[in-house]
Amino acid sequence: MDAYARARELIDAAHGHDPQRTAAGRPAELVYADRVEAWVLRLQPDAPPRMRLAARCQHLERWSVPRTSFPAGQAGYLAWRKLLYQRQADRARTLLRQAGAPAAEAEDVATWVSKRGLRTNVGTRALEDAACLVFLEHELAAFAARHADYPRQKLVAILRRTWRKMSPPAQAFARTLPLPPAIAGLVREARGAP
Repeated sequence: MDAYARARELIDAAHGHDPQRTAAGRPAELVYADRVEAWVLRLQPDAPPRMRLAARCQHLERWSVPRTSFPAGQAGYLAWRKLLYQRQADRARTLLRQAGAPAAEAEDVATWVSKRGLRTNVGTRALEDAACLVFLEHELAAFAARHADYPRQKLVAILRRTWRKMSPPAQAFARTLPLPPAIAGLVREARGAP
């Protein structure tokens, strides 16, 4: 078994400890990793193995730091997210090195997962695009339902920020997603389309 296959096994084993399960009984973060990797491959069909591994590390052990462990509101959310980016990057680097991946490639994965160079690093950009597409395709409807108390404009503002983070190719994919009508309306409004 090569280093990439070993790293994938270690990463997926870590995901296996996620206490949240899907309706089918799979660890939620393992399902998320599958979805992010699938989008990375749609965006970059020739993605190198380390990019595929980075996709699987996007939420690596995120469940271990609950959002509720930080203050409510945007400042608390941003602090939580910043901590997670670094923890996930450090953990990804460790698992890749443990599997025998070259140090430079483990560092690439850590850079992408930590979101460093979001505007300038192609790998970081691809990972962020994939995460945004997973959010729109699989999570937005549930997010809107959980936050039914949010005014429409707050949801639209969140989606505007998401849309602005995405590259033009990712935005093009997003326009083709089959979203429920109410959710599609929010996305259209966020991108300023009629």
